[in-house]
Amino acid sequence: MLVLFETPAGFALFKVLDEGKLNKVEDLSKEFLAADSARKVVSLKAFSKFENTAEALEAATKLLESTPSKGLRKFLRAHCDGETVAVADSKLGNAIKEKLKIECVHNNAVMELMRGVRSQLTELISGLAAQDLAPMSLGLSHSLSRFKLKFSADKVDTMIVQAIGLLDDLDKELNTYAMRIREWYGWHFPELTKIVQDNILYAKTVKLMGDRANAAKLDFSEILLEEVETELKEAAVISMGTEVNDLDLTSLKELCDQVLSLAEYRAQLYDYLKSRMNTIAPNLTALVGELVGARLIAHGGSLMNLAKQPGSTVQILGAEKALFRALKTKHSTPKYGLIYHASLVGQAAPKHKGKISRSLAAKAALAIRCDALGDDQDNSMGLENRAKLEARLRTLEGKELGRSAGSAKGKPKIEVYDKDRRKGAGLITPVKVSVSESIICSI
Repeated sequence: MLVLFETPAGFALFKVLDEGKLNKVEDLSKEFLAADSARKVVSLKAFSKFENTAEALEAATKLLESTPSKGLRKFLRAHCDGETVAVADSKLGNAIKEKLKIECVHNNAVMELMRGVRSQLTELISGLAAQDLAPMSLGLSHSLSRFKLKFSADKVDTMIVQAIGLLDDLDKELNTYAMRIREWYGWHFPELTKIVQDNILYAKTVKLMGDRANAAKLDFSEILLEEVETELKEAAVISMGTEVNDLDLTSLKELCDQVLSLAEYRAQLYDYLKSRMNTIAPNLTALVGELVGARLIAHGGSLMNLAKQPGSTVQILGAEKALFRALKTKHSTPKYGLIYHASLVGQAAPKHKGKISRSLAAKAALAIRCDALGDDQDNSMGLENRAKLEARLRTLEGKELGRSAGSAKGKPKIEVYDKDRRKGAGLITPVKVSVSESIICSI
């Protein structure tokens, strides 16, 4: 019997000299306490050294998938003719048996034998020193870790989780800085707050104008609409704000520059998030949009974790506090969580939001599984389900319109008049006669 042993330097085949010792698994470890006794149990038959790191990495990745590499198949064909091979992985043994027609063995005795060979590896393989094996092991482990990190599907959505988190943080910072500009500049020109509602346009206006006395001679056509510009210039003349010095205006303009740079970076980050979502989760994006889809993935931890959740869980993701509060107080549970911000739920009337969110969550759960586990990278499934949900929404709204027209079921019920029916049958209910009245009439 031969023993197949994988090392960072290459593949080794050991010949078992005394197979009878494999019957006593408890005493097998004692045979490998010393190198001399280990050589009496196994001896090196053949060794296939890796040519470079790329070949070692390919062999290691194939072993992780329990499949023999091209070099290993060639090595086994050359040295295992008519022999039984002991392997450490039963799945690898099945693959070798299926592809190469070589009998493989995997049991407790084999695992104990592998453990002993590993302890005396440098003594059993001539030319392989411990100081050479350690750097090979370290280099191969680093290469394998980088390969797994690069090609692991679970790590791709980490970029989405980080991007949506940063986008939310930028929104908070932008709102904080914009409100600080409004409060700061409001002492000098308080009327501007009502005239310019958008925070970014407000920051651009303040940076361009500076002192409100400059408003009359400046051109705001690139920033504001014509009627808004006219209103601003009229308000600047009669403003009741206090005066401001040049030092304060310099600090305000620097703060405006910060807001505008953050707003520009936020736009770039949103474009990046949009492209990543359309690549990684196209069906989910088609159903609920980029932002809601990214928040669902971030809340679930990863796309794969989210794919394991049922539709009822996807429906209330983000509303865990309300759910546990409702369960504790025995009130009605929430109908939606993060999915409430999807455009389909927003289009529905308040009385229909629960139904639409439930249907949308069920379709979203299917779309998430298709994105995480499917081979297709298009959004055809998401678009098809979105069309179905929009049709359902129109159906619900149509039923409500039918009920408001006056009929309980939407259409009036009309009975056909039959002139051949008898006068007392069907149309007029006959008068009930008591038993005593019938007796008197018969007398």
